[in-house]
Amino acid sequence: MILCCGEALIDMLPATAEGEPAFRPLPGGSVFNSAIALGRLGVPVSFFSGLSDDLFGSLLQEKLRESHVDLSHAVISARPTTLAFAKIENGNASYFFYDENTAGRMLSDSDLPTLGHNIEALLFGGISLVSEPCGSAYESLLHREAPHRLIMLDPNIRPSFIQDAERHRARLQRLVASSDIVKVSDDDLRWIAPETSQQEAIADLLATGPKLVVLTSGEQGAHAFWNGGNLSIPAVPVPVADTVGAGDTFNAGFLAALRDAGALRKESLASPDPEVIRNALAFAAKVASITVSRVGANPPWRNELT
Repeated sequence: MILCCGEALIDMLPATAEGEPAFRPLPGGSVFNSAIALGRLGVPVSFFSGLSDDLFGSLLQEKLRESHVDLSHAVISARPTTLAFAKIENGNASYFFYDENTAGRMLSDSDLPTLGHNIEALLFGGISLVSEPCGSAYESLLHREAPHRLIMLDPNIRPSFIQDAERHRARLQRLVASSDIVKVSDDDLRWIAPETSQQEAIADLLATGPKLVVLTSGEQGAHAFWNGGNLSIPAVPVPVADTVGAGDTFNAGFLAALRDAGALRKESLASPDPEVIRNALAFAAKVASITVSRVGANPPWRNELT
């Protein structure tokens, strides 16, 4: 089982109601989307986050259960749900967050779950790594579990949400050092290392500690780097509705493919099999291509891939 650790929120996507501008509430959040995608791919998955029992929180819980995501690790409270208002330009989304005193943000170290032996890997990422106290709680959980289980980290940078850039870069450096897989987009990498070339930034990440760095580059495909090797795969050409949830679905596809290959283990990544990594990238790209062909974060079910 994979434990997805991070935010669940409501994406308020632009819409039209009776000819007037409006927003349509849709379940979302970086790690939430990955959990949904894993469940739909048939991977045993659980979700750790702070969830509200309000109207929006109930919707989030319903959507997780519909996609076969286990909620036994979630922390339910009466605090409100985080809202993210999206602005779509040329198919790309930017976000404005309302996150004060929410169920997700107020998660603390006292809420950290005790994990059973059935948890094979943990996925962390998104805005949940920025806010306090939840950012510190997720960091504590990552460091606690890193010696025993495979860790994947996706910083999924949202610059408008980060008030103290240097503080967050310092946190990411600590998290990267304890992770096995780090997935970044071109935009993430430019924010993390703004004065460094892409090649140098990837080398710096690998030197910090992870066994594998995965870079997604939109229409330029996806790339994997490890000490002693690298490879690339092309993007899957599809008409793009929007990019909401694309990277989150990619993460799920990559983890699902590693699990299918029996490679969701630290020792498997110590000296990666290039064919396993290539197949995982290709599967992740295929799954993500279906998501971008749809409006909003709507990952495919396994039977849609055939």
